[in-house]
Order: sequence, then structure tokens, then C-alpha cells
Amino acid sequence: MTKQNVTVKNQTGLHLRPAGMVCRTAMLYKSHITLGFGTTTANAKSVLSVLGAGVKAGDIVEITCEGVDEQEALEAMVNLFENGLE
Repeated sequence: MTKQNVTVKNQTGLHLRPAGMVCRTAMLYKSHITLGFGTTTANAKSVLSVLGAGVKAGDIVEITCEGVDEQEALEAMVNLFENGLE
């Protein structure tokens, strides 16, 4: 299992378009990928789950990847957030 905290740089947080980007990126990997925010854990492969987390700009999210390609998945997810979900 690998984990890393990232800050949401997107000015509008994880609304529909960035949540879709998170989901599309997560779906490229076999690993189970979750986003932890506060007391909420969201399945990164589900747009509704990501939207339901209520993540706003400036919030810190913990990305957790567990599986055969967890390191590659974590790097891709971190890069997505670091690039402002664009």
C-alpha cells in the first residue's frame, strides 16, 4: 500500500470535470485507489464517490493505492493533482 497527501490546486475543487479526470486516471490501473478527506473515503474510480467527498480548493487529500501497480498509480494520481487537474 502506498499513500501520499496532495493539496487541491484547482480553483473550483473537485467538481464534475476534475472528478471525471480523477476517475478516468484511476481506471487506468488495477490497484484499488481511494481519496481520503476528513472522515470521508472516496473510491477514485467512481465519479459520484469523488463528488460526494466535497473536496474544495486548498483542501488536502490523501491518495491511497493498493495493488499490483500501486506505485505507478500513485505517481499518476499525484501528477494529476500537482498539475491542477487540468
